[in-house]
Amino acid sequence: MSKRGASRDGVDTLSREAVLRFIASNPDRATKRDLAKAFGVKGEARVLLKDILADLQAEGVLAGGRKRYSQPDLLPSVAVLEIRARDDEGGLLADPVAWESETVERPRFRLRQEAGRAAGVGERVLAKLDYDAEGGPVATVIRALERQRARVIGVFRSEPGGGGRVDPVERRQLEYAVGPGDTMDARDGDLVEIEPSTRLRAGLPTGSVVAVVGSMRTERAITTIALHAHSIPHVFPKSVLTEAEAAGPATMEHREDWRDLPLVTIDPRDAKDHDDAVHARADDDPGNPGGIIATVAIADVSWYVRPGTALDREARLRGNSVYFPDRVVPMLPERISNDLCSLRSDVDRPALAVRLVFDARGDKRRHSFHRIMMRSHAKLAYEQAQAAIDGLPNEVEPTIVETVLRPLWSAYAKLSDARQRRQPLDLDLPERKIILNDAGRVDRVVVPERLAAHRLIEEFMIQANVAAAEELERHRQSLIYRAHDAPSLARLEALRDFLRTLELPLAKSGALRPGHFNGLLQTVRGTEHESLVNEVVLRSQSQAVYSPDNIGHFGLNLQRYAHFTSPIRRYADLIVHRALVLALELGPGALTREEEAVLDETAEEISRAERRAMAAERDTVDRLIAHHLADQIGAEFDGKIQGVTKSGLFVQLPAFGADGFVPVSTLGSDYFRYDEAGHALVGERSGLGFRLGDTVRVRLVEAQPLAGSMRFEMLTEPRKLPGGSASFHKSNLRRGRRGGPPKNVAGRVRKRR
Repeated sequence: MSKRGASRDGVDTLSREAVLRFIASNPDRATKRDLAKAFGVKGEARVLLKDILADLQAEGVLAGGRKRYSQPDLLPSVAVLEIRARDDEGGLLADPVAWESETVERPRFRLRQEAGRAAGVGERVLAKLDYDAEGGPVATVIRALERQRARVIGVFRSEPGGGGRVDPVERRQLEYAVGPGDTMDARDGDLVEIEPSTRLRAGLPTGSVVAVVGSMRTERAITTIALHAHSIPHVFPKSVLTEAEAAGPATMEHREDWRDLPLVTIDPRDAKDHDDAVHARADDDPGNPGGIIATVAIADVSWYVRPGTALDREARLRGNSVYFPDRVVPMLPERISNDLCSLRSDVDRPALAVRLVFDARGDKRRHSFHRIMMRSHAKLAYEQAQAAIDGLPNEVEPTIVETVLRPLWSAYAKLSDARQRRQPLDLDLPERKIILNDAGRVDRVVVPERLAAHRLIEEFMIQANVAAAEELERHRQSLIYRAHDAPSLARLEALRDFLRTLELPLAKSGALRPGHFNGLLQTVRGTEHESLVNEVVLRSQSQAVYSPDNIGHFGLNLQRYAHFTSPIRRYADLIVHRALVLALELGPGALTREEEAVLDETAEEISRAERRAMAAERDTVDRLIAHHLADQIGAEFDGKIQGVTKSGLFVQLPAFGADGFVPVSTLGSDYFRYDEAGHALVGERSGLGFRLGDTVRVRLVEAQPLAGSMRFEMLTEPRKLPGGSASFHKSNLRRGRRGGPPKNVAGRVRKRR
């Protein structure tokens, strides 16, 4: 190709295909200068050429670059891959996004992941390729790229004559048509993964089935939707299970013998893994009158899950265990989580323990960490421990009650006093638990009673987490904190605007602390605004994340805080354990330099995994409740407004813990405007409206179990709203909006439907 063939500045003739053709035809003169000369590149085209070459290299199509580019029919050593599926052993399988070779069929690679470079199904990665590995082509992840969300999860509905349709399982997805040759033999009712087609046609969008997940007729079908919709790893690769099965009991090497200390576990009645045990006694030090010594022992997962192993890579990929009403998707295989690391009673188990010394006021004086061998002296449920302390009929041995539980409660009383002085954020947000029947469907929804036993364990764990962060800081050791920032200025101003509508003040000068919010919550306790203010204060708070940078924990009102107490189910805790082993020179299983170098990436990954788990758990609850109520169309329910938007109201059914939507277009003949500051929809003509936290009566008009959505009809009439919403209405009237909805209202209302 000559310069005479190029157009002005080379822009018109310069393309990916032209560059590749030139390099293939001119292997001996394919430097960047050769390319620029051949295409007559100058001016703005220099940037274009540079971008083309960079893209081709990133995709693995081009090799070289320092002296000469090359593209004979050599297979790329680096390429962008899309992770398509998992094999029978749970390993990840990936395909090249681009494949230029005309003589070699596009291969499928088994994916190998390293610390700090985890990815999951549906994501794209830049990877180093090995075509001759034992067992077939293998790719090693260099870095994860932006997640691709092209694929859709849905339920296949077969049609006469072949092909079918795919009903969406997410609220915002479309229904897809699948041709007879694109079904992958999916059967009616199968949960499938489809890839939307780029072909344009009238009617429904089209797609091809690329994976058959399983039947929707199984008991766990609804959970299965969440697992695949959120790409949550749930099948352990064979290499991970092999490592877990090969693990044996820990020895006394590098350990102190604490087996005679009467530690006990206190957990939910149905818990299968027990990763924390507690003990307390009076301090016999004359210099600490009335003081206590509390001990928290945590399963030593770092002894079994070593950096760089298959177990470690899978744990990091999962980030945390995921809890559904019908099952748990664990971070670690059962051999580790429910056996070797579970602090079973009367069995020797390795642990990392912290001994905490408090004074008579509950203020900590000092702490120390130890790698130990322990033996739990009792396995107790929260209800059992509480009944024993309250003198009610119980199954706890009297010696355990007197020598273990009563000292624990005595210690908790002092720690509780210190907690009150510390003033953590005290929101009243009851949690609901779904109880399923044998068929995997909703039987009932309960709000478990919050016992002193729950608060005792919570406070002991908080103190252990604080000590872990302090200890690592003292040794100048890198770690991952549990960070919770203060509310942003914008959110605080929005909160103040709302509180003005209720004539409630919020301090403006100086830095706000949780105690300021607690004072506000105390003001409304027992009033009609209690639930509403709790909800709005919660929404004003920042989201907690994992971070190697310490910004403190605003909600707990603590300067240093790290997760240490649940390494069986949270990868962040495992990192903190390894950091303690390294800093205190406690033996094998320490944090490595490679891990320290990628703490930023690790914190980001596990924060994302936590959000993924929360979304999957929430979606599953919505689907279960929608399925439970699908045969009750027309039934009326008491509800509470949990969300207000321009489009309508989200109403939660307190009896079930799930919510449905009331479109604004169905609220009546008035034109309702969104009052952002007041969290309300206000009728423009009447000034009446609905506000966040209002108790209302609704009728169920539609339930979509697959999407987990419900639609309600509002039966409660709008009411007069206090303060800000009234002034909102008057200001709109002053702007001349007196005689009905403004122009184009009808069009906007139709669009909202």
